[in-house]
Amino acid sequence: MPSPVKNRTYDKNEPLGDEAKKAVIDAIIDQHKDVPGATMVVLNELQSTIGFVSEPMQEYVASRLRVPFSRVHGVVSFYSFFTTTPRGKHTVKFCMGTACYVGGTPMLIEKTKQLLGVEPGQTTADGNLTFEVCRCVGACSQAPVIVVDEDVLGRVKPNKLPQILKPIMEEKE
Repeated sequence: MPSPVKNRTYDKNEPLGDEAKKAVIDAIIDQHKDVPGATMVVLNELQSTIGFVSEPMQEYVASRLRVPFSRVHGVVSFYSFFTTTPRGKHTVKFCMGTACYVGGTPMLIEKTKQLLGVEPGQTTADGNLTFEVCRCVGACSQAPVIVVDEDVLGRVKPNKLPQILKPIMEEKE
């Protein structure tokens, strides 16, 4: 019986639906398929190259590596550095550690939802900014803390969010 993964059609936003990206995915799998621990190696390289590992990509990897989908999905869902949807050019993360939470992170999150028009875990429609929450970032003395790309910003107040986010929101390709 033919594999449903091979005969499947993909939407234009799915990397497997783009011939050039599919060729990259196939090359990564072909390069590593015989390596011990190939699942993790392939997924890491796909995350780095494509930027995310969608569920159809996970199914495709499982089929090509001849491993259960549950193994591939288990790796992607366990490790926080894997994402299943495209990420924005920039990220803003809100620390939800105890000190930050008590220090006002929930108010910062509400203000950011208003400013960006998206919920935590989502990316703005223009693909510029991904809005996330995370566990303790280790800067408790600076609570509440947000991380914009790689920059840790402490003692952030809701009225300062527009000036922090505006340059990113207005950035054009």
